[in-house]
Amino acid sequence: MATNTTSPARTRFAPSPTGQMHIGGVRTALFSWLLARQTGGQFILRIEDTDRNRYVPGTEQSIMESLRWLGLDWDEGPDIGGPHAPYTQSERLELYQDATKQLLESGHAYEDDTTPEELEELRIAQQAAGKPPGYDNRGRYKTKEEIEASRAAGKPIVVRFKIPDLGTLKFQDAVLGEVEFDLSLLQDFVIMKSDGYPTYHLAHIADDRAMEITHVVRGPEWVPSTPRHVLILDALGWEKPEYIHVPLILGKDRSKLSKRHGAASALEYRDQGFLSGAVFNFLALLGWSPGDDTEIMTRDEIVERFSIDRILQSPSVFDNEKLAWMNGVHIRQTSVEDLLEPVAAVLEKPETEGGLPASVSRPVDRDYLKQLLPLVHERLKTLNEAAETLSFFFVDEISPDVEALPGRKSDSATAARSLEESLALVKTAEPFEPEHLEAEFRALADRLGVKAGPLFTPVRVAVTGSSMAPPLFDTIVGIGRERVIERIENAIALLNGAGPASDS
Repeated sequence: MATNTTSPARTRFAPSPTGQMHIGGVRTALFSWLLARQTGGQFILRIEDTDRNRYVPGTEQSIMESLRWLGLDWDEGPDIGGPHAPYTQSERLELYQDATKQLLESGHAYEDDTTPEELEELRIAQQAAGKPPGYDNRGRYKTKEEIEASRAAGKPIVVRFKIPDLGTLKFQDAVLGEVEFDLSLLQDFVIMKSDGYPTYHLAHIADDRAMEITHVVRGPEWVPSTPRHVLILDALGWEKPEYIHVPLILGKDRSKLSKRHGAASALEYRDQGFLSGAVFNFLALLGWSPGDDTEIMTRDEIVERFSIDRILQSPSVFDNEKLAWMNGVHIRQTSVEDLLEPVAAVLEKPETEGGLPASVSRPVDRDYLKQLLPLVHERLKTLNEAAETLSFFFVDEISPDVEALPGRKSDSATAARSLEESLALVKTAEPFEPEHLEAEFRALADRLGVKAGPLFTPVRVAVTGSSMAPPLFDTIVGIGRERVIERIENAIALLNGAGPASDS
């Protein structure tokens, strides 16, 4: 049974720079940050780069950019320093070597000269015998002289932690409750590699203790490794942090979450036009409940309501459709003023990256965009939809589909007549404002003896290029009288078979 935390918590997020952060890692960072902020504690960023084989240069910057975009600020970290610097593991090797020396001297660890080739031979033999693969603890029985001879011969020497042969180990988890493991199922494991770099099992323990971490928030995949970590802590005589293993995230088909379920990295969501507040909101509800049916919340509201005892044990399901819906709600709840720059940034992207056509000059006129945004504010699910939705306001020419101009309930001749009458109205309407235009167009429909729809559809397609567009008369005013006149004239020419009108 989980318990709430009232004293300030020191939490950390310690990613490995091996590529883009997957959504599970981002969710872990978010929960760690929430716990620190809700309790008035500190959130520390630490880079765990001791796995040199998988290290991808420059990934640290991507990690930090992702966290900043989500609003997950840190109190100590590699870029800002702090009282426990450095915050990159490869710069802290002496700390791990000291811990290793202490474990060797106390008899809880030993040096092992088993080569990778010998380990592979062991695995093949175990497989052939139908036994589960694993280290057979052979290094325990090597003498100091044998190890020194191997070292002199240039064989790789690692340090392994010695697992007790028998017994059980119990540890308390804030989400899972009491967890018990049979130690006979574990093999001795490497804590210091032959290259002088520690494994995760040792390094994170030494770092957490040095940085005074009180709560370790991590994914469920680390539950089986926790007995190893508890054993190391006990062997070193160090106090254990509170473990908080958050639930697994599954796809909608209940299988392990992957890209095929629509999951993306934080920066990919940013580039797809999602608001950081919406992604934050969505991730917070993957494995945590506010205690009621509330779904749409701000960062501050989530911080205020967050508690460990409302982290769920059961897996959570990633639903990309729900994220899109939630993003649309967040967009609608964001003021036009606050959307102005994010939308402008989308429009100003190169056309090949989803921005406005290359023919549209940059930068976008902010005053004009501010006038247009209210027309599409309620329709956007992502910011990236703004380029397609607003494009016809910015381009000089529209090329409507001649077959779409009449709509489903009319014909070309009727549509041409409607457009000619509409053209005359647009040329003379005063004031040129939405309410007045709508009244004039409805009066025109009455005079022509047609319903409003068959009259409005040709005009909408003529001026926007689409039968789906923002409110028609606001759109007409937004485009401007001169350009609307030109577009209606071109549409009439298309219907009459003359092609687009020109200045020649």
